[in-house]
Amino acid sequence: MVLLGAIWGGAFPMLRVAAPAFGPVALIGVRVAVAAAVLLALLGARRRLLERSGALFVLAMLNTAVPFTLFAYATLGVSAGTASLLNATTPMFGALIAFAWLGERLSALQVLGVALGFGGIAAIVWNEVGNQADAPAFAVAAGLAGAALYGIAASYARRRLDGVDAMVVATGCACGAALVMVPAAALTWPEQRPGALAWASAVGLGVLCTALAYVLYFRLLPRIGAARAVTVTFLIPVFGVFWGAILLGEPLTLTLLLGSAVVLLGTALAMGLFGRRA
Repeated sequence: MVLLGAIWGGAFPMLRVAAPAFGPVALIGVRVAVAAAVLLALLGARRRLLERSGALFVLAMLNTAVPFTLFAYATLGVSAGTASLLNATTPMFGALIAFAWLGERLSALQVLGVALGFGGIAAIVWNEVGNQADAPAFAVAAGLAGAALYGIAASYARRRLDGVDAMVVATGCACGAALVMVPAAALTWPEQRPGALAWASAVGLGVLCTALAYVLYFRLLPRIGAARAVTVTFLIPVFGVFWGAILLGEPLTLTLLLGSAVVLLGTALAMGLFGRRA
């Protein structure tokens, strides 16, 4: 789980490096193409992708193509650490969407968690945007929209793909996203050739942060259960902030650290982790 958190947290510094060179759309085209190639090689029975191709394609848009692009855009305006914290709001959006769509009840602690989480995000956003131009505000909005789409995707998968093998879902998401994003990448390919570091980051996003991370996550699920596996959400922003500071020299401000603590506490409450005997 620590390795998985480190890999997913490392995606945000890679996005910060590669997104300015490729542009968000072209970068995600490369990322999902690489991930699809790796996952197809690992998936034995490829025929299973065709059995639920329609639902898998919709999930690919909700869970991969669009949110990946939104987070790539977000890193053009905010730090890697802040982007990883925006990603950490996914369980809060998931709880709200499950309440509205699936009728799952929210406890008083979960409602408090959602409020705390968004309060922490508001503090971080205020510190990040400050008196700057509109670009950071749009970047924050893009990150929150991406997290909301992840929350929608979770409820959609439960409604339409319950019981489908996890590796089939992961491969279907990567392949469906590649069908859309690769042509889009060709249309938006940058005139100036991306450098070696940008290419290394793009390929790393595909191999490490998408394909390998999916394999690790779906090996983890049956071993420790979904309730425990989802707590990797707490590790992602910790590593995102850490990698951003170490690799990119991003500042660790008091507002960012306090806001991070509030977001993580709110996420824990929204996920219902407090009050369980375990």
